[in-house]
Amino acid sequence: MVDIEFKKIKLVLTDIDGVWTNAKFYYTKDGFFQKAFSTYDGMAVSLLRKFDIETVIVSSENCMAVKARANKLKIKHLYIGEENKLQRANSLCKKFDLELENMAFIGDDLNDLELLKKVGFSCMPPNSPILNIFTPHYITNKAGGEGAFREFADVILSHI
Repeated sequence: MVDIEFKKIKLVLTDIDGVWTNAKFYYTKDGFFQKAFSTYDGMAVSLLRKFDIETVIVSSENCMAVKARANKLKIKHLYIGEENKLQRANSLCKKFDLELENMAFIGDDLNDLELLKKVGFSCMPPNSPILNIFTPHYITNKAGGEGAFREFADVILSHI
């Protein structure tokens, strides 16, 4: 792994679909849908918090299931329906008096690409459709929805 200054990481940003989920929606005949979340990823939020690293959800999808999961995990910073994730990260830099190098981000698709290129530690799950155009600092062994966020958090925590 490239020389990453993990001790400088103060915020962990994460996409949801394709990272915390397998990127699939399960629709009922009535048009409702469900998502499945791994409990491993939920535990990662608690582990990061023990090291004073906040988790920030930045998702382009505006979904009640994501709100419910964030609420359950007591994630204070939730940005859904977010079209420009890099712009959101820049506003978080101002809010927390940080630089992009103080952030880690795990994402998996084109709408994550610009932010992945700018943060101090970038990560993608192995099932990401954009691995052919961008190589992050780290590619998880676990697929999205199977504990990819937990692995990402474990890598950060094992280096601080």
